[in-house]
Amino acid sequence: MEFGVHLPLISIAGEQRSLDDLLEFTEAARDLGYTHLCANDHLVFSRPWLDGPTALTAVLAQSGQMTLATTVTVPVLRGPAATAKILAAIDLLSGGRLVVGLGPGSSPRDYELVGVRFEERWKRLDEAVETLRAYWRADDVAFEGAFYSTAGFTWPRRRRSVPVHRSGSGAGDRRRG
Repeated sequence: MEFGVHLPLISIAGEQRSLDDLLEFTEAARDLGYTHLCANDHLVFSRPWLDGPTALTAVLAQSGQMTLATTVTVPVLRGPAATAKILAAIDLLSGGRLVVGLGPGSSPRDYELVGVRFEERWKRLDEAVETLRAYWRADDVAFEGAFYSTAGFTWPRRRRSVPVHRSGSGAGDRRRG
């Protein structure tokens, strides 16, 4: 049986999270036999929240052979190009241990912050997933969509071909078939 644990990225009682906190947590999880180390994604939240992909990168050396996972990254907020580069870098630096979970996010405030209409999140997510796959493919075949394009760009490839998991995020979202 495999078990995963989330990095403690959120401030619960106003405390400031530190690199030492994350490293100690990662070492304890590894030593206890956890197989997955996870981080999720918010731009703004009701409490201070460390950036998930950045935190995963910060603890790579202490994570041993744990699978690293994003639960859930929001490529519409970050933009597919930045998301592709960030996640490919984590995958390469970890020796191919990254599993990517993608979703639309559930916070209208996140969308307001980046100037994207919240009502477009599902359409944009569908296209962002195709865009990420195009960036990571070995064949350099461009993707052209209504919102995003990979034409003329090359990117670091992920070390292995891993399915991208697309899901809803938050109580207001439901996975569409």
